Amino acid sequence: MSQPTTGHFIATPGGATMSAARTDILDELTEMINAVLGDFATEQAITMDTTFRDDLGMESIDVVSLAGRLQARYGDTVNFAHFVAQLDLESVGELRVGRLVEHIATSLDKPDESDQESTDEVGAGSR
Repeated sequence: MSQPTTGHFIATPGGATMSAARTDILDELTEMINAVLGDFATEQAITMDTTFRDDLGMESIDVVSLAGRLQARYGDTVNFAHFVAQLDLESVGELRVGRLVEHIATSLDKPDESDQESTDEVGAGSR
């Protein structure tokens, strides 16, 4: 059953809305998580509120494997190690899928640094 859409937003069971881009990221992340967990994957739906440790039972080795999949999918655009390094120990333990989805979406929305360098070089040449 598909979720009802409103414009470019998806209605979630709690009544909140989430952009279609974030829904796509959540779907991709869910596939990665299930691949990492294999036979230990949860049968419950993975949502923005799902926690990696308590709800999914992910251990540090699983997180490392997920980081590798994120790197393979998004390249250097999404720096998972930097994201986790900014969290305190308690926050890492309580990390929710939604927070990682937001990090991925924000990282993908940032302009490519090589594009910015090209723009800077063009601007410098016209002075």
